[in-house]
Amino acid sequence: MTQTPHVPSTEPELAGVRNFRDLGGLPAAGGRSVRPGVLFRSGHLAHATEADTAFLASLGLHTVFDFRNAADIALEGPDVTLPGVRNLNIPLSDPADGSEFWRMVRDGDLDILRSVLGEGRAAGRMAASYRTMIATRTAEHSRVLHTLADESVPALMHCAAGKDRAGLSIAVTLLALGVEREAVEADYLESNAPHRRYRVRRGDGTDGSASPEVLELLSPLFEARSMYLAAAFAAIDERWGGTERYLSEGLGLAHHTRDRLRERLLGD
Repeated sequence: MTQTPHVPSTEPELAGVRNFRDLGGLPAAGGRSVRPGVLFRSGHLAHATEADTAFLASLGLHTVFDFRNAADIALEGPDVTLPGVRNLNIPLSDPADGSEFWRMVRDGDLDILRSVLGEGRAAGRMAASYRTMIATRTAEHSRVLHTLADESVPALMHCAAGKDRAGLSIAVTLLALGVEREAVEADYLESNAPHRRYRVRRGDGTDGSASPEVLELLSPLFEARSMYLAAAFAAIDERWGGTERYLSEGLGLAHHTRDRLRERLLGD
């Protein structure tokens, strides 16, 4: 019987950290649910204010997983320091293929944006990147799950916007916990809330909303879309025949490790 997706609705308002939320409450295997206070997700922590930092420090985090690459960190800055917290950088593929692409997004004129992003090309790029991350980043996702199982919670996962690389890593983690795909998708789509969305600044000092056409061209890059996550799930099904073989063969997740993971992250 399909469980009704439930996404926790309460969250703090952080001034310098976007897309923060607690995954507690999501329904998982055996009628259990993700325990509040053990698994969090967000955008990068580089611009956390003093109050944000105090709040993050109060969570008792053991590990912060940062999925940004070197170009992201050079652009945004390193995460703020949280006392006693291990920062684990596991670079994953930028869906936009790196700094040159983002330079074009920030500084390219309208004709360039049309040629690169128009007529469905931006959404196609994003969906393809999700498939690629599933197919080629098995070692990284395996490391995340094994680290979580090895007493590394509470944990927070983030990338730049907290939507794509962190979103997919959270999705993989939730699948390992027995969360059904409908509930995984419901949480993923929460990144579309206006107060959570990442905003890129254009070279002229405006954001994409200054021009309706620019906004339309850029929106596939900054939205969480069901088709992107569906592309990731399709890659799992096509290559491994489903979630169970993906976890066991693709990620090398043994039953006893999966049991430990569930004990760390699930409540009754």
